[in-house]
Formats: sequence, C-alpha cells, structure tokens
Amino acid sequence: MQLAETPETVIWPETHYAFVERIGPFVNIAPAAWQSLHAQAAALSAHNQIVGAMALYKTGPQVYRAGFMLAAAATHLPNDLTYERFSGGRYRRFVLTGPYSELPEGSGRVWKSVAREGLKLRDDFAIENYVNDPNTTPAEELITEILVPVVE
Repeated sequence: MQLAETPETVIWPETHYAFVERIGPFVNIAPAAWQSLHAQAAALSAHNQIVGAMALYKTGPQVYRAGFMLAAAATHLPNDLTYERFSGGRYRRFVLTGPYSELPEGSGRVWKSVAREGLKLRDDFAIENYVNDPNTTPAEELITEILVPVVE
C-alpha cells in the first residue's frame, strides 16, 4: 500500500452531490451502498452530468454516503437517491495509491495519524474522493484522497 502520510491542508469546494445513505458498520454497509448507487447511475446520468465519485462518512454515529458529484444541482433524481449541496471546507488530505481493497487499512492509518498529531476536527463528514475511474485504471494505480475535516 502506498499512503502519503504527510497530509496537506486543502479547501474542498461546495459540491453538488447525489447519494445513497446507510447507517451502521462501514465494512457491512459500504458495499451495498455502492451497489445501490451504481444501479441508479444510468437514470441519474440521463438528466445530470456526473463529474466524479466520493464517499462521505462520519464515525459517530456511523453514517456512510456513497455518491456521485454532479456538475449542477440535481434534476429528475431517481427515487433511491438523495441530493444535497455539500458545503465543503478545510480538510487535511492524505493520498492512497492502490486498490480499493486497501481502503480500510489506509483509512485506519490515516485516523491513527490524526490522533497522533492531535488534529482538531470539526463535526463534519470525512471524504474519500476517488480520483480516477476503476473501469479504466489498473487497481494498483487507483488514487483515493482521504480528507479529514479540520477546524478552520
């Protein structure tokens, strides 16, 4: 696993976001959330431009959102999806290069680093931003940004 453990501070922009939300242990709910989201992708893209994919999550309580970033506010949203304008904000960005199967270990290392550094966090969603497309990118070259919400 390649994890850049020296994070940089970034400002995540306001983002149009259509998602499936699940509550519970991520290892159990994340795969089903993504499966449900991908089942709605064609219906969503018929009226909206999908510009990326990201997960938003909180660890207490465990809330997980699998979603697509959109070019504009959602129109004709499929029934199983929710839309919101995610406000963004200040984050510390860690970068993981490798297959998605390494995300649980990589995220664990990120959160241990956050605790070790004593970063002050705000009550907001953490982000996993999937930078490239797993349909066209070899698994070992996939890039995932793990962004932790920090106090401004």
